[in-house]
Amino acid sequence: MERSKKLMRRFGRWIVTKRCNIWLVCGLWLIAFFMAGCDGQQSGFSGLEMGMGNLARMSYAETRSISPENFTGEKGKGGMATEGTGAMAASELGQGWKVSPSVRIRPGQTFLMAEVEGCGAIQHIWMTPTGNNRFNILRIYWDGEEKPSVECPAGDFFACGMGQYVGVNSLAVCVNPKSGFNCYWVMPFRKSFKITMTNIDTKPMVLYYQIDYTLTDVPKDAAYLHAQFRRVNPLPYKQDYTILDGVQGQGHYVGTYMTWGSNSPGWWGEGEIKFFMDGDGKFPTICGTGTEDYFCGSYGFNKFEGRGYQEFSSPYTGMPQVIESDTQPRFGLYRWHILDPVRFEEDLKVTMQALGWKDRKYLPLEDDLSSVAFWYQAEPHAPFPALPDKDSLKIE
Repeated sequence: MERSKKLMRRFGRWIVTKRCNIWLVCGLWLIAFFMAGCDGQQSGFSGLEMGMGNLARMSYAETRSISPENFTGEKGKGGMATEGTGAMAASELGQGWKVSPSVRIRPGQTFLMAEVEGCGAIQHIWMTPTGNNRFNILRIYWDGEEKPSVECPAGDFFACGMGQYVGVNSLAVCVNPKSGFNCYWVMPFRKSFKITMTNIDTKPMVLYYQIDYTLTDVPKDAAYLHAQFRRVNPLPYKQDYTILDGVQGQGHYVGTYMTWGSNSPGWWGEGEIKFFMDGDGKFPTICGTGTEDYFCGSYGFNKFEGRGYQEFSSPYTGMPQVIESDTQPRFGLYRWHILDPVRFEEDLKVTMQALGWKDRKYLPLEDDLSSVAFWYQAEPHAPFPALPDKDSLKIE
C-alpha cells in the first residue's frame, strides 16, 4: 500500500512538472513569436521585392495609403472628410466627393504628412507641392528616431532641384506633367515611420500627396533608406566637393543627384568622383574618370548632331535639365546605383571634383554645386550636417 502511495506521488509530481514544462515551452514560443515581429516570416513571400517576374505571387502583405483623404491610412477610413480644400467644389455633392484632396501649409509651418506604427515598407510616394521646391523641406524618420534619415528640399529628392519642373523618366524617380513627383525607392521600417514637410518660404504652399505602403514582414538584412542634401557656392579653389561624409557602419550607396551651376565659361565636367570606404586614407578605392563619365554620358554631353548639350533621361542615369545661359548655365544630373550599389562595411565618403578645360590643360573651377546622396544602412546613423538656411538654398 505504501509503495503504491509513493508511486502515485511521484506520478503526480511528474504531471505537474510536465505541465510546467509545457507551459514554459509555450510561453517561450510566444515570447519568441512576438519578439520576432516583422523579422518572422509569415509566408514565403513578403510582397516587398516586386517586379514583372513575381507579380503573380501571393503574400500576406496589407496595402495601405495615406493622403489628405485618409491622414492615418486606416482600413475603411478614406474619403470621410466633411471639410477640406475641396469643400467648396463639393458643396453640392457632399461627403465622399473629393472634399479633402490637399493641404495648405503656412509659411514656417511643419506639416505631419504621415505617422504610422507597424512594420513594412513604403513603396511609392507621389506629391505635387506648389511654390519654390527648394523651400519645401522633406524629412523622413524611421522607428521613432529623433533625427531624420532623409532631409532635403523636396525638388532635389525627386531629381528636380532648380525651381523649374522638368520631366524625369527613371526607375527610382519619375517627374510627370505638369508637376507630378513620384518616388519608387523601397523604404523598409520595423516599428514606425514619420514624414513631414516644412514650408520655409514666405508664402503658403498647397500640397497634394499620397504615400503608398505595405504592412508585412521585413527581412533581417533589409537596411533603411537615407538621403542627405549639401550645397557649396562657390566651391573653394582646388577643393573637392563633398557629396557625403561621416557615414559609419555597414551599408551601400545607391544614388546621386546633382545640380551644377557653372560659374566659369566653357566646359565644366572633367572632374573625378571618388569613393573612400572602409578606412581609405589619402586615396580612394573607387575613382572615376570624369563627371560626364560618372553620369554615364561622354564627350561633354554633346548633341548627336550639332553643338550644345543633349538632355537625356533613362532608367539609371540622366541629365534631364539644362538651363542655358551666357553667364551661368545650370545642369541637373542623376545616377542611380540600382544594379551596381557601392557597398561598404565600416565607413564611406564620396567627393566630386569641379574641373574644366582650358588651353589643353585642366582648370580647377569654383562652381555652384549641390547634391543629394542616397544610401541604405543600418540605424543608428551619424548626425547630418545642418541643412543650409533659406538664402543658401536659393538659386538665383
